[in-house]
Amino acid sequence: QVQLVESGGGWVRTGGSLRLSCTASGRTFSTYTMGWFRQAPGKEREFVVTISWSGSGTYYADSVKGRFTISRDNAKNTVYLQMNSLRPEDTAVYYCAAGLATGLRIDLSEYDYWGQGTQVTVSS
Repeated sequence: QVQLVESGGGWVRTGGSLRLSCTASGRTFSTYTMGWFRQAPGKEREFVVTISWSGSGTYYADSVKGRFTISRDNAKNTVYLQMNSLRPEDTAVYYCAAGLATGLRIDLSEYDYWGQGTQVTVSS
């Protein structure tokens, strides 16, 4: 069992930055593919970015490519999402997820554990 706890959300002006963190319990964090997803009001949860267990592989949704950066520190059981140049359309609840499947995964169904989410609100 893995428990994920996100933090770092909040309100930011358009063009601003936020850094989300997701800390996992358990000793096998380094074996999991990690991902960030988001869900805006009235919309389905959507893929944002994924990172391989080693951190050497990443894959971004087109909507965030060049603005968001994912990283992980396996010694701290933590994955990060640095979000720059934020836009109002980035407003959503952001969820961290951990998957046992190897490789980069973009489908919600391929993740086994989810955090409770952290709200990100971007406005002018």
